[in-house]
Amino acid sequence: MSTKTTETVPTPVGDARITWHRAPGARAVLAVSHGAGGGIEARDLRALAAGLPAHGVSVALVEQPWRVAGKKVAPAPKTLDTGWRALWPALEKAGLPVVAGGRSAGARVACRTARELGAAAVLALSFPLHPPGRPEKSRAEELLGAGVPTLVVQGGRDPFGRPEEFPRLPAGSELVEVPHGDHGFAVPKSAGIGEAETLAVITEAVTGWLPRALG
Repeated sequence: MSTKTTETVPTPVGDARITWHRAPGARAVLAVSHGAGGGIEARDLRALAAGLPAHGVSVALVEQPWRVAGKKVAPAPKTLDTGWRALWPALEKAGLPVVAGGRSAGARVACRTARELGAAAVLALSFPLHPPGRPEKSRAEELLGAGVPTLVVQGGRDPFGRPEEFPRLPAGSELVEVPHGDHGFAVPKSAGIGEAETLAVITEAVTGWLPRALG
């Protein structure tokens, strides 16, 4: 059984909030933040928080200050990075390896800051490779520049970048496709698979990858 607690962390851009799902005898922390259009109630983040503590991984669901303040629109990327950097020491307090993660905009933050913060690895959920319909506006450099083992979990029909659009990832990094998933990992009824099966693909991919990433 995991224990759930909430922690408020002051940052230069406002208070951030961490909702901890702590594993008994944890051997690592997975810190995941939300995207620019939603919060930690996203289905993939909830599934990881529910599933990973049983595998010895504490999950920290991170809410950026703009979200804690009740704002509707995310600030500029460098402001997101500032908030993430400032709350990082709270994630390291237990003295465990910390995997930086996030969905969409949160994945970009994790990639941009992983090396400088000493993240053990990066989990990129629904990495927004480009704006919808604008493949020429690629953000591949952020992903390829993470500098640590990276797992990309991408919906098969994500308009921000389908799995086949991604560049070849560096050695030690992997990409897992969520069949029929959109940017939020929703699947159409016609796909013949339900949300529970889709979320199982995500949690199983992450639990299988973490031991490899952490060595």
